[in-house]
Amino acid sequence: MKIGITCYPTYGGSGIVATELGKELADRGHEIHFISYALPMRLNQVMANIHFHEVEVPAYPLFDHPPYTLVLATKMAEVAVSQSLDLLHCHYAIPHSVSAFLAKSMIAPRKLPVVTTLHGTDITLVGSDRSYLPITRFSIDQSDGVTAVSHYLKQATLNEIGSRSEIEVIYNFVNCDKYKPSENKELKHHFAPAGEKILIHISNFRPVKRTTDVVDIFGRVQQKVPSVLLMVGDGPERSNAEWCAQNNGLDRKIFFLGKQEFIEDLIGISDLLLLPSDTESFGLVALEAMACEVPVVASNVGGLPEVITDGIEGFLVEPRNTAAMADQAIIILADDAKRLEMGKRAREKAHAFFCSTRIIARYEEFYRKVINQR
Repeated sequence: MKIGITCYPTYGGSGIVATELGKELADRGHEIHFISYALPMRLNQVMANIHFHEVEVPAYPLFDHPPYTLVLATKMAEVAVSQSLDLLHCHYAIPHSVSAFLAKSMIAPRKLPVVTTLHGTDITLVGSDRSYLPITRFSIDQSDGVTAVSHYLKQATLNEIGSRSEIEVIYNFVNCDKYKPSENKELKHHFAPAGEKILIHISNFRPVKRTTDVVDIFGRVQQKVPSVLLMVGDGPERSNAEWCAQNNGLDRKIFFLGKQEFIEDLIGISDLLLLPSDTESFGLVALEAMACEVPVVASNVGGLPEVITDGIEGFLVEPRNTAAMADQAIIILADDAKRLEMGKRAREKAHAFFCSTRIIARYEEFYRKVINQR
């Protein structure tokens, strides 16, 4: 198949999933065309069967803001015709599915089936600003196929949007050959020279990720268990998290590493992942940690209970209860046998339910279904 993929190219779960999906599909022999305003972050090497089409947004004096949705629609239509695309896969309803609707209208009567994958923020945005409701519902209903990354998100979409579309749940995935325990003793010694436990948090440092709570949890943990914390990522809350670390005398024990391409190396040397978010539609980073045999302490919100079984691969705690999260983290870190057993079960679950070999086949099947319906 020839598949166009449109996503946000920035450091976030939806862009990561879209990029990894394209790479996995290319490995299976499909021809993939990424259409976006910048090269996706994880598209960091030349690969056979993968092409990138940049959406250039011109500075137009008439508009206060660049008309990205319109330029994207034009590029989608252009690529669909010139490359004879079989299908266009949009990650996020707003604005990508709106642009896709315009694109397939522009090239009619030529058919261009559109699949929309909902990742979360496109739905929660409607909850915070109802002015987006009509266009979001329209873009979803005009898609030829709709998927959501968790049952939680599917239900949230039906509740918030009232969409008439059938929504198929296809979970996020992880490459189990890439994400695995690390034997990099040199890297581990670099961060924990005295054999401290290594905790890790990875996010885009938005307020919903509660990065200052991560620092608070770590502060409580390191009082009982010698440990260090790796803070991976960047975003608007990074300065607050750094201030919190300095204000509590933790700056020598916390490493703010910024955005990293090869996070599997850092997860692989870690002992525990902290994810105290206010909400998560799925929790991709939790899955990546599980594949690396790293237990997770996370908020009991959104789609996380579909990924983590409380008490088996980690612990789920009510959000913003940093004391309880710290207590659960200490339980894991203070007992190596328990930590290793949880890690083993975590990888077993990732391998059994969320490996890319299983999930990519689901997408291929869904694509064929949508194309045949057309």
